[in-house]
Amino acid sequence: MSFMERFSLKGKKIIVTGGAQGIGRAVSEAMADCGAQIGIFDMNIELARKTAAEISERYGAKVQAFQCDVTAPQQVDQAFCAFLDSFGELDGVFNNAGICQHKEATEVSCDEWCRVVDVNLNGIFLVAQAAGRYFINAGKRGSIVNTASMSGHIVNIPQPQASYNASKAGVIQLTKSLAVEWAVKGVRVNCISPGYVGSDMVTLVRQDWQDTWLGMIPYHRYCEPQELAGAVIYLLSDASTYTSGCDLVIDGCFTNI
Repeated sequence: MSFMERFSLKGKKIIVTGGAQGIGRAVSEAMADCGAQIGIFDMNIELARKTAAEISERYGAKVQAFQCDVTAPQQVDQAFCAFLDSFGELDGVFNNAGICQHKEATEVSCDEWCRVVDVNLNGIFLVAQAAGRYFINAGKRGSIVNTASMSGHIVNIPQPQASYNASKAGVIQLTKSLAVEWAVKGVRVNCISPGYVGSDMVTLVRQDWQDTWLGMIPYHRYCEPQELAGAVIYLLSDASTYTSGCDLVIDGCFTNI
């Protein structure tokens, strides 16, 4: 294998959770362009099917949609089985589904807190667990890339989002824990920690908050979703076979100040 071939995803079968839109869609497009075959897991199956069809048509890749609530173990297992029935095997997972809630800690209900943690942390674990079981049982050297956040490293201002920050910090530690536990099995687990990304989760919130964020980012702009793709592709490719337990911060220098 040549050096450049190590960065290729040609022929690799990859699951993307939360892949119907935003970061998940942008990274799915980049991976398809690099030769991957992709299963998009999303709760919104109609949007996921539309996204899958558009990516498939544009890049000539096999892309298929699967309905999945990542917080429901049975649905995760069923979606994995459906993916394997269709694709035959699994090489990697971009574990990306997540939500955010801006609410004062004193006002957050137990249900609201648990919902954020359930999607952002428990969902990441359930999908990683399913992938890990498959790789280990198949004796396969697979790769899992989780989406954490710079919010797992710092406390963002001025918005109140303790549930989000705590859940993303948990993703970083979960990533490191699984990486160490599965190292001898040949299963790599890494994560990316994006800064403010120009998706609906950021661009549809209060303008005064956005003005504050843009003033604080050294680049003075949001990250484009496709700017995360290179990191994910590297971590899923054979170019990163000695990289595990890594948290790659992609935040336009935000956490450096």
